[in-house]
Amino acid sequence: MKMYRNFLPFIFLFIVFVGCKTEPREQQIDYYASPLFKDVQMQALFEDSKTFVDLVPKESYYALNKKYEKERQDENFDLKAFVAENFSDKSTATLSFTTDTTHTMFEHISSIWGKLTRGPDSVIPYSSRISLPNEYVVPGGRFKEIYYWDSYFTIEGLLVDNQEGVARNMVDNFAYLIDTLGFIPNGTRNYYLSRSQPPFFTLMATALARKDSMVLAEYLPMIEKEYDFWMAGKDVIREPYEANKYVVKVGDDSFLNRYWDSSVTPRPESYKEDYHLADDLATQKEKADLYVNLRAGATSGWDFSSRWYAEEDSFESTNTANILAVDLNCLLYFMENQIAHGYNLIGDKQAESLFREKALKRKDLIQEIFWVEDVQFYMDFDFKTKSNTDEFTLAATYPLFFNIATKEQAEAVKEKLITEFLKDGGLLTTLKNTGQQWDAPNGWAPLHWMAVHGLLNYGYKEEALDIMKRWLAINERVYKNTGKMMEKYNVEDISLLSGGGEYETQDGFGWTNGVALGFKVMVEQMEKQ
Repeated sequence: MKMYRNFLPFIFLFIVFVGCKTEPREQQIDYYASPLFKDVQMQALFEDSKTFVDLVPKESYYALNKKYEKERQDENFDLKAFVAENFSDKSTATLSFTTDTTHTMFEHISSIWGKLTRGPDSVIPYSSRISLPNEYVVPGGRFKEIYYWDSYFTIEGLLVDNQEGVARNMVDNFAYLIDTLGFIPNGTRNYYLSRSQPPFFTLMATALARKDSMVLAEYLPMIEKEYDFWMAGKDVIREPYEANKYVVKVGDDSFLNRYWDSSVTPRPESYKEDYHLADDLATQKEKADLYVNLRAGATSGWDFSSRWYAEEDSFESTNTANILAVDLNCLLYFMENQIAHGYNLIGDKQAESLFREKALKRKDLIQEIFWVEDVQFYMDFDFKTKSNTDEFTLAATYPLFFNIATKEQAEAVKEKLITEFLKDGGLLTTLKNTGQQWDAPNGWAPLHWMAVHGLLNYGYKEEALDIMKRWLAINERVYKNTGKMMEKYNVEDISLLSGGGEYETQDGFGWTNGVALGFKVMVEQMEKQ
């Protein structure tokens, strides 16, 4: 294990106030609340709001804002010219490349790892990027930094492609972030420091440990530290169905988790979109509540989906922070189990027993709260209304992936997947077509991975094989037509590309590449049996 604390000085360059290292305390500002930042984003100088937050200021935020306050008084002031003069696009160019479609899709994936690999990072003064000590693979397109839950699926592909060194470096980078920040942010930009993403670090470490079980023990301190982050604040909650940070009390001494974000402002990388969505709300509190819920939606990775709506067809009713999410709690269950396993590996029976009990208790709560007998499916739970939501989503496959479901429950989930979710190109994310990217007609690689492995855990080989073949077929059709691997796919009408969301469909694409390689090997092995 690398000594991550040796890199601690890097982090302090990036904790929200990027210019802190050169500016006196009285000159430190919250750049993302500054007039310069707001004006650039609200005037939509860039088609994609993320473009501006990734530009690198040529001097400190304090100095730039002072300069801006002075120069904008001139009646001939040109904001676009000011940005061009005072910001650099260093390290911000969207990844693009030409592919040779005479190569197979899988040859293309193997050849693209190098184009998607970055790091180790040098420090760029005033950049929003958090520097990492080891190389890593980015998703592609507009995503030029490492993203948390994306990376697990990328790592699975790297391991299939005999890229163990890169995979290990990526896990070490995440261990470094936990060791220095105390958690893994959504992505390695300072504007993501108010939230995490679905906690897949334990699955990453477990993937590396397939060849050597003691690898899990090596990462145990960071796994437990991340667990403490997700459970922080539970001791101050007094009443059932009250929340604090990521934790919600559901009984006398019972806790589950929600997606959350600590900020109450528009997301910097989607500032104008969030601001305009909140326009019609009457009070600042209502606006702040919506911003928290939008940010929590980004924490979930499902940004955005009808899964989070409190009202039918109403994006403005996004309610993520009030929802106990079935996928998140399954991930925490796995974390508790693997911490117990890690303590078993190092011979600490007392700690092992403690975390086994935590895992068993959470498993019981998952079955009690998320399984809805009437519809025979796992459904999220709104702890404000104290009732399950009515949204059918692929999050219901997580209890199968983590072997929480009974055989009867798995059978019921399987039936729903095959009869309602499965389309020509694979599995729908939800059953509603709302224009949001995490709804129909789109399918996503990570959810196919979770669904297929969940089905295989319960012996549904034929169904899993069918889903993998459909998914790989649409991957290959789009690759043949475009030369690209996409972030998501239209699984309902396989003649069309996917759509929806706050930005154009991206190509690259880390987790799609990883899942495709994993499925290729699995299909080959299953067809030989």
